[in-house]
Amino acid sequence: MNKTKRICAIAIAAMLAVTSFAGCGSGDTGSTGGTTGGSTGGETTASTTGGGTTVTGDGGDPLYGEGANGTINLKVWGPDAAQEVLKGQCKKFSENMKAYGDVQIEVIPQGEADSAALVLNDATVAADVFGFACDNLNKLVRTGCLLEVTGAEKDAVIADNSEGSVKAATVTDKDTGEDKIYGYPETGDNSYILVYNKDYVSEDQAKTLEGTLEACKAANKKFVIEAGNGYYSCMFMFTGGLKIDGYEEDGETQKFTEYDEAKVVKTMMAFQDLFIKYKDNLLVGEITKVVDGFKSDTVAAGIDGSWNFSHAKETLGDKAGFAVLPTINVDGTDTPIINMFGYKLLGVNSSTKYPNTSIELAKFLAGEECQAERAEKLNWGPSNKAVAESDVVKNDQALSAILAQSANSVAQISIADSFWTPVATLGNKVSDTANPMDEAACSCMHRIAQSNYR
Repeated sequence: MNKTKRICAIAIAAMLAVTSFAGCGSGDTGSTGGTTGGSTGGETTASTTGGGTTVTGDGGDPLYGEGANGTINLKVWGPDAAQEVLKGQCKKFSENMKAYGDVQIEVIPQGEADSAALVLNDATVAADVFGFACDNLNKLVRTGCLLEVTGAEKDAVIADNSEGSVKAATVTDKDTGEDKIYGYPETGDNSYILVYNKDYVSEDQAKTLEGTLEACKAANKKFVIEAGNGYYSCMFMFTGGLKIDGYEEDGETQKFTEYDEAKVVKTMMAFQDLFIKYKDNLLVGEITKVVDGFKSDTVAAGIDGSWNFSHAKETLGDKAGFAVLPTINVDGTDTPIINMFGYKLLGVNSSTKYPNTSIELAKFLAGEECQAERAEKLNWGPSNKAVAESDVVKNDQALSAILAQSANSVAQISIADSFWTPVATLGNKVSDTANPMDEAACSCMHRIAQSNYR
């Protein structure tokens, strides 16, 4: 008992320390869950100014009455990896609009991890159309930074996209109870799955965490997991049955559903026991180490995000394997690992000088044609239902796996800023094979994390 109290005391001190330090930063944390935050599991760094490329259409009558005194100038933000594709799509939009007006679109590199924070900082200098991760939707809506999607556009978003992505773009009005949409679903893949080298891990072994780790051991290779990041370590609790459910009535405090604490603790202990058993093959570090390890032939498998699928394919070629997150045996039962699953949305800046043209552009970029091109060229998982059923997606193991993972996930919607740091600290404790916890200490850590974001 004394040992448990000491562990709790140390854990509380550590938790308070990391939480206080987190408060000194920008406060804009999100699904990367790391010390620098960022609300998408994809790009965490991108230039914020300059480097834009202008694509041009030429003139006729003003587009929807806008630009009567000259050219319609729009600015679009998109991640570095998508620049060439995005430029081409914007150029096509300009050409499509030639009969209505002269539309010039400046395409600027800006990752979704930082775009929402920049819009919140000063919407008047932000892009007219920008991509962002869905967990930032409420902040953008509360501050009036987004144009609402209404009328026929709203009906089309609902009809054309997956239920999860539509929900991710929706905010319920507290006064009227009406569901309002404020973004155009752009992807349905902002999450992570198991990525492995088929030379060392078989398809059957990849079905279970035990089998995957045993394959890594047999090959004398590493298994990579970013356990010290709340975006990934939340799986330790989610797999046990804990689920977050938006905010409490204050609009800031994390809300979660009823769950069995004992089951959550047993699940975390199951992860820890496996990590201890295979500690020589465990590499706790940033997910970039997955592809880096494939390149150096030191890694056989790891938990990796959809934004890195193309890199894994380039590195391993036909040896690249992709699968939904494996099961883990908890108390004799093979239990699917539950992760966090998000969506990327395109928003229209409420400060735009050209709202009608910006809406048309967002609709086009989020539409079936553009999503299909991004699925083929960038390996982005679509939110569009027709694209999800296309051969491009069905014949792609990575895209099929990431879309299937959404069935075993907790939606990344309305995540409190206070969620990420304590859950990351909890993940560090679960993966600390040098100083393992007993069940009482594990329960203590879980309660501390819970109290910090509740």
